[in-house]
Amino acid sequence: MIGYYSEVELEKMNFLSLGRNVKISKTSQLYNIERISIGDNVRIDNFCTIVPSGDAKIIIGNYVQICAYNFMNGQANITIEDYCSIGNFTQFFSSMDDFSGEHLSGAVVPRALIGTFSKEILVKKHALIAPSCIILPGVTIETGTAIGALSLVKESTKEFSIYAGVPAKFIKTRSKKLLELERKINLSNRKIFTY
Repeated sequence: MIGYYSEVELEKMNFLSLGRNVKISKTSQLYNIERISIGDNVRIDNFCTIVPSGDAKIIIGNYVQICAYNFMNGQANITIEDYCSIGNFTQFFSSMDDFSGEHLSGAVVPRALIGTFSKEILVKKHALIAPSCIILPGVTIETGTAIGALSLVKESTKEFSIYAGVPAKFIKTRSKKLLELERKINLSNRKIFTY
């Protein structure tokens, strides 16, 4: 049994910020932890790799699950807001190499010769991303968006919509009932913390 880091172990890791009830698998790899912020009620499952590069930050909100084998990397911020679920094997790239042939690429080449494009990725509240998706630089996944499995998301989405495909395209609108369920959680949390 592999298990999760204890609360004491997590507190010693020097996160930018760390909420309550955070579960991170001991098989996950987190680099530059001082630029990773994690909210309350977050679970990061087995074999995830989270690597903010340069001055970038990775910010994870409240009530977020990041399933096994996720990858997050780049030189621009990656933000995942509250109540999001990210399926297995999904990859977030806030930076990409230049494929035109005008520049060199790779981590071992001098930076001045690399034509890297970097732009923030923003995943807004209540987004649901199915397994094996790729999210490219500059994408905003709007509130309530669901992304189907094996999708390549290279353009921003519309609120409460379902997208799928390569590249991802609009399929249909999504129900907003989940907003009522969020209100129930918020009400129950207020009762718990009433003095």
